[in-house]
Amino acid sequence: MKNILKGIGLFITNKRKRTDFLARHGFYNYMSDEDFLKMRFKVIFGYDLDLENPKGYNEKLQWLKLYDRKPLYTTLVDKYEVKKYIADLIGEEYVIKTLGIYDKFDDIDFEKLPNQFVMKCTHDSGGIVICKDKTKLDIKKAKKKIEKSLKTNYYYRGREWPYKNVKPRIIIEEYLSDGSGKSINDYKFFCFDGEVKALFISSDREEVLKADFYDTDFNLLPFTIEHPNSGKIMEKPKNYEKMKELAETISKGFTHVRVDFYNINGKIYFGEITFFYASGFKKFDPPSWDRTFGDWIVLPKKEKENEQWKYYW
Repeated sequence: MKNILKGIGLFITNKRKRTDFLARHGFYNYMSDEDFLKMRFKVIFGYDLDLENPKGYNEKLQWLKLYDRKPLYTTLVDKYEVKKYIADLIGEEYVIKTLGIYDKFDDIDFEKLPNQFVMKCTHDSGGIVICKDKTKLDIKKAKKKIEKSLKTNYYYRGREWPYKNVKPRIIIEEYLSDGSGKSINDYKFFCFDGEVKALFISSDREEVLKADFYDTDFNLLPFTIEHPNSGKIMEKPKNYEKMKELAETISKGFTHVRVDFYNINGKIYFGEITFFYASGFKKFDPPSWDRTFGDWIVLPKKEKENEQWKYYW
């Protein structure tokens, strides 16, 4: 009851929480992408979104949502389809093994699955179930979570248009572990026109998510983006330069993407490609780093005569 009352209180008093809730439940689906992004941006950051002359990282991500729309992006955010693209580009040895792909939860034969696996939806973020022991898996609870995600079009939450037309499916993958019993670290490379400029290491995902940002020389950077630092000095992986090289290969030809990897006892696995980190709705602390990252994004020209734009207008 206390949690319910707390939730109601936040809904009433916190405009950011309220608009996020309403967006997740489809109340703003009638709005155009531009109007929605301007509204959300103003609520979160407290100033108007400038699409004519964007400067900060978060502003430029909103611009890219509206004006950088290549059909390939839909393939690259599809958690199943992207695997073939990555295998062709850098090699199948970097792709996490797929155990099954399904249109419906009831099609899954759990008897044929190993004791440990990861189940997630192909078309969203957050629709995931991690199974460490199949004998303890609550299948009804997993079904409820996955089927809820299958019915949701993730595009409407932040108008990340590549997700709009991804076919909702369930993918089951091999469970990755380094043998420590803890959640594995996730190495997320921020790439700009095919060049890595920074990365962050995501840790303690099953507790309170930590995010430590580093420059390309693996020096800790003095800022956060709504997640605390771990308070630890992360060890630089021995094959860090290889991960960086792979990230730059994958990101070549894109204005800006984040490329994620896992590094399991020296073995590199591709995680995902993200075009709009946190949907461009998370604050840098201190705010000056929003401009630093923004300066690294060189926006493409928006020309009506350009075939790329003619395809979309």
